[in-house]
Order: sequence, then C-alpha cells, then structure tokens
Amino acid sequence: MPIIAVDANGADLGPAEVAAGATAAARQGVRVLLFGPAAEMGNAGVGVEVIDAPLSIAKEANPAAAARAHPESSIVRAAKAVAAGDADALVSAGATGAALAAGLFNIKRDRGILRPALAAQIPVPGAPVTLVDVGANTEVRAEHLVQFAFMGVALASVVHGVDNPRVALLSVGEESTRGTQLVLDVHARLSSTTELNFVGNIEGHALTEGRADVVVTDGFTGNVTLKVMEGVSSKMLAELRDIATSTRRARYGGALMRPALRAFRDEISPETEGGAYLLGLRKIGVVGHGRFTAVGFESAILLAARGVSGDVVGRTHDALERAGVLRKLGPAPSESSSTVSA
Repeated sequence: MPIIAVDANGADLGPAEVAAGATAAARQGVRVLLFGPAAEMGNAGVGVEVIDAPLSIAKEANPAAAARAHPESSIVRAAKAVAAGDADALVSAGATGAALAAGLFNIKRDRGILRPALAAQIPVPGAPVTLVDVGANTEVRAEHLVQFAFMGVALASVVHGVDNPRVALLSVGEESTRGTQLVLDVHARLSSTTELNFVGNIEGHALTEGRADVVVTDGFTGNVTLKVMEGVSSKMLAELRDIATSTRRARYGGALMRPALRAFRDEISPETEGGAYLLGLRKIGVVGHGRFTAVGFESAILLAARGVSGDVVGRTHDALERAGVLRKLGPAPSESSSTVSA
C-alpha cells in the first residue's frame, strides 16, 4: 500500500479541502500523511494521519531560501518524510516553487539527473499529451531537454499506458531547420538516438491533433503553453454553459446535452488528471493546482500512488542509462541551478 506525504498548505480553498481529498483517496487503498494546520483540517478519515505543521512557505518569493530557513514548514516536513522512507511520494497542494526546493534539498535528485522537470498530461479528448517541462526550469541546455524526453516517455509508458510513445519537440515550425539554436541542437540529438520514437518538431496548434504522445520544451514555454490551454478550455466551457441557459429553447436543448457535456468537462478538467509529476528526484513528486477542489487533490494523491506502483523513478533511470544520457558521476551540480517559473 503506497504511503503519500501531502502538504495541505497552498490550496486556494484551504487545508480542509486537501484533507477531504486525502480522505477520499484513502478509501481507495492509499495511506496519507497529511502535513498542515491540524485545527483547519477537521477529522480526517481512516488511512489519513494528520501531522500538525501550520507554517506555510507556499507564497514565499524565494522558495529555495524559505525551504532552507524553515525546516518546520509543512512542505519541508512532508519532503523529509519521503526522504526518510516514512512515505513513498510527495504531493504538494499547488506551491510549485516550494515543492521543487523542498524536494531538491531533501529527497535529492536521482543519480545522473541534471535537472528535475515537471510533466503534465494535457487532457486532449482521445489523444492526451504529456508535456515536459511545464515549470521547473526556465533556462535549459540541450542535454537537459534530452533527459526530459526520456522522463516523459517513461511516464507516458508506465502511468498512462502508452505503447512506444511518440516524442516531439515544440518549435515554431516542423522543419528541422526551424527554431532557436537550442531547438536545433536538441532536434539533432533526439534524431540521433535509437532509444526514442522521435517524430520531429511540432508546432503549438498540433498539440491537440494527436501527432505525438510526449512533447518536450523548456519550463518557461511549457508553463505558458499549459496555462493558455487551460484558460481557453475553461473559457469555452463557461461560454457553452451560458449559451445553454440563455433562452428557454436553449435550456431545453441544454438539458438533453447535459450528460454528454458533463462527461466532456470531466475529460478535459485538470482535476481529473491530478496535476504534474515532478520527475528526476529519487522519489516521486506530484504538484497539484492551487485552485483544485477535493476531487483534484484526490486525483493528485492517486496519481502519485500510480507512479510509486509503476516504479516511474526506476524505469526512468533505466531508460536514461540505456541511452547513455545520464550525467557522468562526479560532483553534483548546485541545487540552485533549477529556476522555477510557476
């Protein structure tokens, strides 16, 4: 039974909402260590252990400095529980910077990993896409993106069940000669490896067309891309709801379409997926959206549990090792080298 350490601070709706999601996840066979203000989380259900950790660093401008200065904070205590073996994975309620800093300082990056990365599944109906990186690194080198590609493939294979995932590189054109020098260098490297099913460059509009299963980019571009897509999806659903209730005739039609629209809403909702995987650490991490309801936090905890059961960390390391793209053993790079954009 996987044990998931959850930081309940940072959620827009408060720690009680995270506690409700944890209780729902525990009913499905997951044990949860819930770190946050005990007075605000109420009575957790069976399978949830509440650890009183009221201090939050979710809103700190410098999460790395805050994680070092406040070892008693909820996210740091949750990360320490994972590092000590008391839990198998870390879940954060929306504070990306704090989760990344606490993970790097305590759980540590996996052997040979240059940079951790955030990988999110874009919920495209019928053709979901794993986008990596979506916020952990604003500045990268070619070797970082090559590793991100292998991380994304391992995630898509193990957690999402994609056979031989197709990998694409996000660029301003499909031609191999288009893009920045970084994109050109990464394209050349990915094209030369036989360990990946690389299908070339992909433009932004093609993310929703099912041309690739894993799309690689830097954290700045990926974060902007993800948030634009989520904003457009949210706006379209709101407009459909308004149209369906605008007139008596529309309300009749809306009533007939309601079951199908609800299914569509659930399919494209970020809450259904549960957030982004924090890959490249020695244990699994998942970062949820701060605006999640209990449904989203339940999904985030179950997503982390699937990563543990599927050994995403071990299988990612094996794939990188086979391809020969792990960092050579030696002094580890500074943990301050990753820059958080989300």
